[in-house]
Amino acid sequence: MKRSIVLFAALSFLSFTTWAQKPAEGQHPVGHPPPPHGPARYNGQPPAPPPNHSYSDQPGHPNAPHVDPPNHWVGHDTGPNDPHYHIDHPWEHGHFAGGFGPHHVWHLAGGGPSRFWFGGYYFSVAPFDVAFCDGWLWDSDEIILYEDPDHPGWYLAYDVRLGTYVHVMYLGT
Repeated sequence: MKRSIVLFAALSFLSFTTWAQKPAEGQHPVGHPPPPHGPARYNGQPPAPPPNHSYSDQPGHPNAPHVDPPNHWVGHDTGPNDPHYHIDHPWEHGHFAGGFGPHHVWHLAGGGPSRFWFGGYYFSVAPFDVAFCDGWLWDSDEIILYEDPDHPGWYLAYDVRLGTYVHVMYLGT
């Protein structure tokens, strides 16, 4: 009987702490509101980027790929043939199955662009995108993953605090 009471108390405490950390419906605890879903598949001709391309589409917006509400993925317009994101062997380390979208907020737990982790999962940032995650806090930022509809083998990691995103590759568990 005593063991049952202790077990019940422990489970109740764990349930409460999980519930207490969950934001209210439609709310996000910090930073920018997360995009409701990933970008749509690109169906046009990729624009020719000017020599000094800027992602700062409006005053005050970052000069990095970012998401404007409600779901405009600034910088994700080069289409599936972008050579920066070509991989000879996509999904070499398998597919990430931990959950996508704003209902799955992950807390970075360490590392850097070449190898970072959270929840026992490991990723690396695409070489072309490393400069765009310069301000990320690799041991504490919240990120949300989305599937990339145009670039096989890549996911999009959205940094909630900064409102920016980069292409990332799953390295496994």
